[in-house]
Amino acid sequence: MNKKIVAVNCGPRIGFNTDTILKNAIKGAEDNGAEVMRFDLYRLERFTGCISCFGCKKKAFKGHCVCKDGLSQVLSAINEADGLIIASPNYLSDLTAQFRALYERLIFPNLTYNRETPCCNDRMIPVLLMMTSNAPDGMYQRLLDSYKATLSNFVGLTEVFVSGDTLQLKDYDATDWKWSMFDPEAKKLRHETIFPEECKKAYKAGAALLDR
Repeated sequence: MNKKIVAVNCGPRIGFNTDTILKNAIKGAEDNGAEVMRFDLYRLERFTGCISCFGCKKKAFKGHCVCKDGLSQVLSAINEADGLIIASPNYLSDLTAQFRALYERLIFPNLTYNRETPCCNDRMIPVLLMMTSNAPDGMYQRLLDSYKATLSNFVGLTEVFVSGDTLQLKDYDATDWKWSMFDPEAKKLRHETIFPEECKKAYKAGAALLDR
């Protein structure tokens, strides 16, 4: 029986960096025998982050978010999966609001507030957290280290993949403001030379997910 992986796109732009990196990771997983179910959070019905209802702290719902909205199907699929890929762009020095909503509702149900057993998740799965950013690769290392540690503690062993210094627009001159912080030609050159290599690495990361 094929292993099941859930892949979650936390970015809004189809065909750009996050989507492309995620597609390569999915292809790697599928070529390694996995069955992948993909969700695009920006295309789901309305959902929120944790609403602090504490329903997940009741014995009957231990480890499960009881809030019912567009995110419920994603959480249910993750609960039955053998691996998880989450991909998000970096917006304003953090991952997207959609990622944060998923993160809150993925982590909090497993948090017991009990010193002896702080996590009630008895079915840990490997996680691949992928981030794209227009900043250099190492700029958000502390942020990613924090997410990696929490996901590892409450969902499963987590590896991080970063694609930085990305091309944001096909035409930087199409905006009303001159984006003088960036060198459009250098961005395009990197996108044509380095980004394809990062896509290959994303493929390998996806293929290796269930080997961990």
